[in-house]
Amino acid sequence: MKSSFVTRYSQAIVATVLVLATVTSYADRPRIGLVLGGGGARGAAHIGVLKELERQRVPVDAIAGTSMGAIIGGLYASGKTPAELEEIITTLDWADAMSDTPSREHLSFRRKLDDERYPITLELGVRDRELLLPMGVVQGQRLDLVLRELTIDVSHIDNFDELPIPFRAVATDVGTGLPHVMAGGDLARSIRASMSVPAIFAPAELDGKLLIDGGIATNLPVDVMRTMDVDIIIAVDVEFPLYPVEELSSAVKISEQMLTILMRKDTLRQIELLTDDDILIRPELDTFDSGDFANTPTTIGPGEQAALAVSQRLVNIALDEEQFAQHLAQRGTPAPIDTELAFVRVTDDSRYSSEMLESHLDIAAGDPIDTTQLANAAEDLYGLNIHEQVSYRLIEEGGQTGVEFNARSKTYGPNILKFAVSLANDFEGSTSFNVGTRLTRIGINARGAEWQTDLQIGTDPLLISEFYQPLTEGSRLFVAPRIELRQRNLNAFSGEDTVARYRISESELGLDLGTNIGSIGEIRVGGYSGTGKARVKVGDPALSTIDFDTGGVLTRLRFDTRDDAQFPRSGIRADLKWNLSLPDLGADERFDTVETEVEGSWSHGKNSWHVGVLYATTLDSKNGIQDLFTLGGFLRLSGLERGEISGPHAAMARLMYFRQVSEATGGLFEIPIYLGASAEIGNTWQTRSDIGFDSAQVNGSLFAGFDTFIGPVYLAAGFGEGGRNNYYLFFGAPPRW
Repeated sequence: MKSSFVTRYSQAIVATVLVLATVTSYADRPRIGLVLGGGGARGAAHIGVLKELERQRVPVDAIAGTSMGAIIGGLYASGKTPAELEEIITTLDWADAMSDTPSREHLSFRRKLDDERYPITLELGVRDRELLLPMGVVQGQRLDLVLRELTIDVSHIDNFDELPIPFRAVATDVGTGLPHVMAGGDLARSIRASMSVPAIFAPAELDGKLLIDGGIATNLPVDVMRTMDVDIIIAVDVEFPLYPVEELSSAVKISEQMLTILMRKDTLRQIELLTDDDILIRPELDTFDSGDFANTPTTIGPGEQAALAVSQRLVNIALDEEQFAQHLAQRGTPAPIDTELAFVRVTDDSRYSSEMLESHLDIAAGDPIDTTQLANAAEDLYGLNIHEQVSYRLIEEGGQTGVEFNARSKTYGPNILKFAVSLANDFEGSTSFNVGTRLTRIGINARGAEWQTDLQIGTDPLLISEFYQPLTEGSRLFVAPRIELRQRNLNAFSGEDTVARYRISESELGLDLGTNIGSIGEIRVGGYSGTGKARVKVGDPALSTIDFDTGGVLTRLRFDTRDDAQFPRSGIRADLKWNLSLPDLGADERFDTVETEVEGSWSHGKNSWHVGVLYATTLDSKNGIQDLFTLGGFLRLSGLERGEISGPHAAMARLMYFRQVSEATGGLFEIPIYLGASAEIGNTWQTRSDIGFDSAQVNGSLFAGFDTFIGPVYLAAGFGEGGRNNYYLFFGAPPRW
């Protein structure tokens, strides 16, 4: 018995000594810091390095990263595994993440009208008689929301040393040109600042500084890691190599070479800071393009191979299975965040009231904390197109978690210019060309008033100015006084024969009272009064010039749920108008006109179908030539010339099909291309009793459409009855109705 007890006691002592020795040995191991360099899409190779480090059981005690290295390093430091990082990189829609354009469902109805009428995405600012450009092609709206979703579990951590792995992100202070190291604050914002590539991404405002890509100042921040109390550094360099002299055949490549040389100088300086105990890893990426985000997964394998190649160095700092499991366990996981929102608020640096902005949010206190819902709410605010960026952050106050949306004004505002170009040529001598611009003054007062002015020069010149004033903060009701000046051409008929083409000039004053229907539409009721003149442009010069006065009441309902204004794949667009012409308001005659235009779209795969109907009628045929309805042109009876037929009554139905045969993949000339056809039936009539299928014309078209940065471009052939054919070239949206 005594011998057995002594034996067990001795074994216990030995086991205790071994455990203490193991713990002591583990505690005495060197601290290892990981430095992840910038390199754009090449930086996905960092994931391969992380996979191999974990496979070889190499602990990581601190991380410092620049640009793409800050993304991978920051997410890994927040608790993401290499497998999760690989899933993120391979499934993320990079083209979408690097776009600012919100989904059309998030646009306010006024912005949907902008989107339809002015499809050129570039907008400029006007201030003190100067044109201003945005500070970057991409403001980073979508990327910011992606980063917020990926870091939501640690969004309440302000000190990056409290992350599962201590972390530093490096950016460049554009004011001084010096590195700016971020050790705390908003993790998602810090990562976004680190990768603000100049001229592509707008700089990020953080810590009172304007920050751009950290690679400009220090692309491989070894010196930053030296300050993080580590013993051994593993540095991963994924920088783009210098081109051989024989490949420097263009100004673009020489410019790229110059930037690489400047960045490489500091990278070499950082590498010189490494000691014999440190490890440098350089994945073999050859000339893989830093901007080739569509193929980032292909760099993960070279990252693994590069880490595997230094296994003999890594084995000296690797842990055994038990120690590595203990290391992973000690990292821990961030404390869980609350499950629901205690409060919701909006901060803004402009004149807009928080009540007005919060009225556009579909989220409230008590709602669950859901990243999709939070992102959608931010996109709803961004869809007002009055801010440069709208972000959100979970914050803790009084032991409760809420969300704060931060809306930042446009640095190039408050006067915003949008543009449109339209060219219509039927190759038969009929050409229409217009250049238009819309100037919007935003942020006039706390209720969200804006002053919008359209100016178009060309075949159909116009000047329209409207002041849009919501009646109360957060109210959907608005009042909108306006003035319109415009000119257009219109054919006149005697029976079925065209006898003249008139040039119609009109001016009008109006005042509308309306209400928004969420973000999908609006209803307006208003009065107007105006004057005009119709003079003969083509035809018998003996025909007299017609002077006319207008006035009356107009009621209009418009709504739009389409996913795209130019090549919609789903949704409905409708425009319903009732116009009562009244002599008491200045009109020459009393009459009613009703116009109804409805179009619906649906899709399957790459195939889309569209059905549309138009019906316009005069309830009392005393209206003048200026009030006639026209048809003719591409998609409006395509076999006829533009506006070839007109009358006090018009009707048309159209079935259109198109298929997307090419997608945008990021290249300059790689744009969506569509091939399609339409079938159209309709006509204009002089009397309502003549309306019928027996007198309707059947037309159709074949077309190719290109969704370019200046808007849609069409090449089309139209076919009508009696062998009528027309060929069209369109720049800009064709007048579908």
